[in-house]
Amino acid sequence: MHGAILALLTLLFFLRVLGQALVAFLRVTWLPPMEQWFSGLIPYPILLVIQIIMLASMVKISADICRGQGFFAILRPRWSRVLIGFSALYAGAMIARYILTMIFKPEMRWFGGTIPIFFHFVLAGFILVLGRYHSQASK
Repeated sequence: MHGAILALLTLLFFLRVLGQALVAFLRVTWLPPMEQWFSGLIPYPILLVIQIIMLASMVKISADICRGQGFFAILRPRWSRVLIGFSALYAGAMIARYILTMIFKPEMRWFGGTIPIFFHFVLAGFILVLGRYHSQASK
């Protein structure tokens, strides 16, 4: 079950990366404009490389757990608390980011600029599920 959820979250993140690339490189108009996809803190070419590395890692983790073999399939109870704790902090930071965005950029209410925030929740969810997977070792 954990592997399937991780695979689904990986697919969601892939669709986000694909959507942004379609807007950036092919200038598709049926998706939100580039300004909606990222905050601009990291130049897009660098961000894309980071996202591709993240996707490759997510695919490897998901595949290992789905197959029940490989480095990431080995249950490591020590990882559990760290991953679950980090996912909670990560999600909490995104809640704060959303609230601050709505307060200080009222023109973006309710859904303007929220694509990155939503997908950070997807990543936090991935880390949470991975942590829950590793928590099985302590049961």
